[in-house]
Amino acid sequence: MIRIATALLVSLVTTSALAAIKPCEELKAEIEAKIQAQGVPSYTLEIVPNSEVQDPNMVVGSCDGGARKIIYQKNDQ
Repeated sequence: MIRIATALLVSLVTTSALAAIKPCEELKAEIEAKIQAQGVPSYTLEIVPNSEVQDPNMVVGSCDGGARKIIYQKNDQ
């Protein structure tokens, strides 16, 4: 009985972990929809490798299992 419960728990944790990994383009589209809903007129979203993040305050998302970040920058008009 304990083996079955352990196997079920491991399966649930594994499934949850896999569901948490989101492709960058999908996450970027979700973030972009939220920004547009706020009426921000001019901005840039860029997907970059972790090594290219210069200002952590600009990071608005993490994707591809944490390998890349989505950077937000408001453009001056």
